[in-house]
Amino acid sequence: MSFSIMGSSFSKAAALDFGIQWGCWVVAAALKTEKFYDLAGSSTFFLLAYQTLQWSRTQHLRQKVQSGMVMTWAVRLGLYLFSRILKDGSDSRFNYVRDQSAKFLLYWTIQGVWVYITLLPTLILNAERSDRPLGKRDYLGWAIWTLGFLIETVADYQKSCFKADPANKGQFIQSGLWSISRHPNYFGEILVWTGLYLSASSVMSGLQYASVISPLFVTFLLTKVSGIPLLERAAEKRWGHQPIYQDYVRKTAVLVPYIW
Repeated sequence: MSFSIMGSSFSKAAALDFGIQWGCWVVAAALKTEKFYDLAGSSTFFLLAYQTLQWSRTQHLRQKVQSGMVMTWAVRLGLYLFSRILKDGSDSRFNYVRDQSAKFLLYWTIQGVWVYITLLPTLILNAERSDRPLGKRDYLGWAIWTLGFLIETVADYQKSCFKADPANKGQFIQSGLWSISRHPNYFGEILVWTGLYLSASSVMSGLQYASVISPLFVTFLLTKVSGIPLLERAAEKRWGHQPIYQDYVRKTAVLVPYIW
């Protein structure tokens, strides 16, 4: 793979990525809404996976499977998050920024960075013209992706059903996958991108292995920035005084499930 071809593919992907985010920001800032923020992010994942596969001209089986997995994940998560915000009406993350265009732009730009870094292994894979036989690394990566996708999907479904039941109003979920992890959906998310990196690494060499930053970046965001820390603080503020919640926190893993 020549650096000119790969560089061109990466540049076009970056332009498409940030073009979408900034274009959506213009509309969102004008309407002062964040309702399609997550949908725009997942749609960008879908479009970049599809488009870089088309640019590749080779479309080997590994590339098709990888891109298909990204697109499947993007459709599922995008529809879930969009339907959730339509029900909730707003996203508390944007309470102090939706009316401030400059700060709002920062959020959309960060989303573009998140999309690009997370997709790096897929971008590298789809830029490759040569192919290699499928091996253990591919099958292991696909198995990890499948496990992660199932965990994330089931966890989101269980929480949606829990919140939809009027009897659970004001309560926290501690059943199903949520009985063995306080954030099973995030655990599934991390597995998804770990699996995709592992499979894509089958055709990597040299500095391309640095794209391991993809699952590491996802893990960092979810465990240290916008995922678990925010939700844990909110849960502690809401239920921290309840003995049943204190017991749940003491006995249940934060992320990696306790299965014994």
